[in-house]
Amino acid sequence: MVDSAKEQARIPQEPHQPEALSWSGFFGTVLYGVAVSLGLALLWGMEVVRNIYFGVLDRFNIKPRHRRASAFPPGQPRKRPQSPVSN
Repeated sequence: MVDSAKEQARIPQEPHQPEALSWSGFFGTVLYGVAVSLGLALLWGMEVVRNIYFGVLDRFNIKPRHRRASAFPPGQPRKRPQSPVSN
């Protein structure tokens, strides 16, 4: 196994030759890049609007309308009888 790695290292490798893109491939790649950039810009804009909205709510000290029930309400937990299987 070591011999094959040494033999591969001795073989001279040819320099990488990139493929030439056709006009349709070039424009497809450019359009893909523009679409990704616009998508990221849209996400960034939505994040800015979200931050402004919650900043306004914080500034006006507005509480949520509906308080959802918590899975862990405050206070002491109820004592539940243990079944004999859990002992």
